[in-house]
Amino acid sequence: MSAINHWLLPEGIEEVLPEQAWRIEQLRRGLLDTYRGWGYQLIMPPMIEFLESLLTGAGNDLDLQTFKLIDQQSGRLLGLRADMTPQAARIDAHSLKREAPTRLCYLGTVLHTRPDGFAGSRSPLQVGAELFGHAGMESDLEIIGLMLETLRLTGIETVHMDLGHVGIFRGLARAAGLDGEAETDLFDVLQRKAIPEIEGLLGDMDLNAAQREGFARLAELHGGREVLDAARERYRGIAPVQEAVDNLAAIGEAVHARWPELPVNYDLAELRGYAYQTGVVFAAFTPGCGQEVARGGRYDKIGEIFGRARPATGFSADLKTLMALGRTAAASDGAIYAPADGDSGLNDRVRELRSQGERVIQGLPGEAGGAQALGCDRRLELRDGVWEVRNL
Repeated sequence: MSAINHWLLPEGIEEVLPEQAWRIEQLRRGLLDTYRGWGYQLIMPPMIEFLESLLTGAGNDLDLQTFKLIDQQSGRLLGLRADMTPQAARIDAHSLKREAPTRLCYLGTVLHTRPDGFAGSRSPLQVGAELFGHAGMESDLEIIGLMLETLRLTGIETVHMDLGHVGIFRGLARAAGLDGEAETDLFDVLQRKAIPEIEGLLGDMDLNAAQREGFARLAELHGGREVLDAARERYRGIAPVQEAVDNLAAIGEAVHARWPELPVNYDLAELRGYAYQTGVVFAAFTPGCGQEVARGGRYDKIGEIFGRARPATGFSADLKTLMALGRTAAASDGAIYAPADGDSGLNDRVRELRSQGERVIQGLPGEAGGAQALGCDRRLELRDGVWEVRNL
């Protein structure tokens, strides 16, 4: 291997340089302070866990995205987390064991085996919040509100939202008697809205004409409130589907009332997170990005394997994506240059300024460049026995 390759990073794995790192850190602090103000408690799950815990209820997609290795102590298979939602569910169900609603938030790196998301990163900085222990739509609305506040704080000014409900597709699949493999195959083509593929796949299934038509038209049901009326008419007599549509309509009306300026699109083939979502799903979009910048939904059964299948709803996003798309900027408040001098009065003055929140960079003997090369816009100068701050 030539020397030039020693500094290369794997594809989709990126480093964050000083200016962007400080901007991310400022966003991180602001977001966590906001979440705390909403009553959400910070958790820090481990980067690595036994694989079965990480993949609980999450389905095949997350399995394919998870790096795996053998634990040299136990011999069991470990995984590097690709999503922090199952970890939050484990903490709620097993570690906290509360009866009252529990609000948790998190912010940390996850790793993906394949690029997923804006700019093809395999190491997103996942930020999110989860609300456990409440089954009503009020908790869904709280999570949607916190997601929108997150986008606002990160400087994303124009947002529109897709709303869907996995209970609609799931109700159709159960009514048609689809087995797991057929359901998964149909989910895949529906998510891509590949109409010819949908019709071809349905033609190979043992379904009657009405069932084929019901699935085929699902991919076309997206738009405004009229989509809900069309779904009620098309799927009359399928009680689980009607119930899901009614729940989606109620949440949608509450969203319109609370955020009247927010454009909302109903998409009944919106199935992100289908493997573990159980109810409403939502995704936020912004111009200039071809895929969602935040997403979430209800997933009431994910904690079942840990002994407590509590109601749950939450959202997550990649903070690096939000930083790249947002309009916030890192503070550029300059710095004060202190000369390389062993004077005790200078040292006292440096400590004083730093305690006041100033950035003070101490010079080094024989260093290249000068104060401005170090990003300083002021310097300390000795005047009449007093170290004073002077503009450069």
